[in-house]
Amino acid sequence: MKTSFAISAILAILLAACAQQTAHVTMVGADRDIHGCIGSAGYSWCEKTAQCERPWELAIKENFELSAEHFSQFCQK
Repeated sequence: MKTSFAISAILAILLAACAQQTAHVTMVGADRDIHGCIGSAGYSWCEKTAQCERPWELAIKENFELSAEHFSQFCQK
């Protein structure tokens, strides 16, 4: 009887300790920049189009070479 009470008390303490720990969870897609572009989804701000763009999609659409340099050159106003 005393043993089962001791085990129950220990389990209750362990469960209470686990319940009090809170993990900082960052939601997927919660990394928006000042323009609202979600970097983890591949979006970057483009001044020329005034919207969030995926460089590889914009390169195909606007027919320029896919590179960070060409994306920057295209997106400058």
